[in-house]
Amino acid sequence: MTASSTPLLLLTLLGLVLVIAFSSGTEVAMLSVNRYRIRHRAEAGNGTARLLERLLRKPGDWLGANLVIVAAANVFASAIATLLAERTGYRYAVPGAGVLLTLIVIVFGELTPKIFATAHPEAAALGSARIYRVLVFLARPLLTVTNGMAYGLLRVSGAVRRAPAGQQLNTEELRAVVAEAGSLIPARHRQMLLSILDLGQITVDDIMIPRQEIAGIDVTESWEDILEQLRRTPHTRLPVYEGELDNLVGLLHMKRVAHELVRGSLSKERLIELSRGRQPYFIPEGTALNVQLAHFQRNRRRLAFVVNEYGDIEGLVTLEDILEEIVGEFTTDPATVLHKDIYAEKAGVFIINASATLRAVNRALQWRLPTGGPKTLNGLLLERLETFPAPGTVLSVGPYQFEVLQVADNAIRTVRVRSVAGAAPPPPGKVEESR
Repeated sequence: MTASSTPLLLLTLLGLVLVIAFSSGTEVAMLSVNRYRIRHRAEAGNGTARLLERLLRKPGDWLGANLVIVAAANVFASAIATLLAERTGYRYAVPGAGVLLTLIVIVFGELTPKIFATAHPEAAALGSARIYRVLVFLARPLLTVTNGMAYGLLRVSGAVRRAPAGQQLNTEELRAVVAEAGSLIPARHRQMLLSILDLGQITVDDIMIPRQEIAGIDVTESWEDILEQLRRTPHTRLPVYEGELDNLVGLLHMKRVAHELVRGSLSKERLIELSRGRQPYFIPEGTALNVQLAHFQRNRRRLAFVVNEYGDIEGLVTLEDILEEIVGEFTTDPATVLHKDIYAEKAGVFIINASATLRAVNRALQWRLPTGGPKTLNGLLLERLETFPAPGTVLSVGPYQFEVLQVADNAIRTVRVRSVAGAAPPPPGKVEESR
């Protein structure tokens, strides 16, 4: 080769470095681009996005073409650099050219394009989609030969070609994906997705309204008391029972009561007749929320009574209770209302209805009260005290100090809670207590 071809060799070497840079950068961009965003743009009619989506569906094709061009570029770049070094006549020109070429390839052919592609993956991937379509077409014959040789070598060596591993993720892996989504998903939507994944680990026992808190109509009471209860109730559906809650007559819808009141035909007998038109729906304790949500949908029900192994009613769970586990409390001002059973007395001090579930308190206040045992705050405090307390009793559970304010019917009704200064929340499921 004549001396006059040296500039041509230098231009060829520069071009090969650019090819290496293109290969390195676009590989990172294609692997890290948001496929859902590309799919959305493709469905919106973007032709380049449709082409890129087709390439991403067969990563083996474009990765193989990329491997071919980067391997060829590295080999020829090394050969040209060696040839140019020999022309100089210097003793250490060849190793010096090797060191210099290595630095150039690392800085300009690898690091710089990869950093750029990491910062702008979508632009880099879309910009290279048409180029890769041509490269895949040109490299396909060579890829067919090389793949055949590679699989033949594996068969000769005794290696077994395995089918691709499944891409299904378990619940914990999905939680990790959602939690690490960062700015790709708004914080509220991310929390809702995590709550949906948690439904399978939560049972109706964790969120049910305890038996003693269930509002219902006892038909053995006087008609005047029943009418007063109907006027004051905030609920749209009420269980009707005779003497004890376990002796359920049926369910009463307040809309039908309103119609009877307008007609002036409502009586105790008519009320019992209306309630018998909707039989109560029972579910066993321990039912997972995702299962119960499906049951509500299939049976077209909105509330169910939770019963134990003896058939006794333990509590009541509603469709709204399950939905609140996903979206949070249904309040008119979510920014200021913590929970229907929690009231902020002052900074760091709260008045809480002791019938509130521990899950609701933890979620509303970002606390870590133990949920492995009792399900309500009343149950937790009674378990720790091991006796029925008098008003004014103070109990510490981990970093939280509880003061009993009201007691009635063998249960704690309301408590005042404050965080103990300087104490760190305990690990889930563990508490420290003192009297």
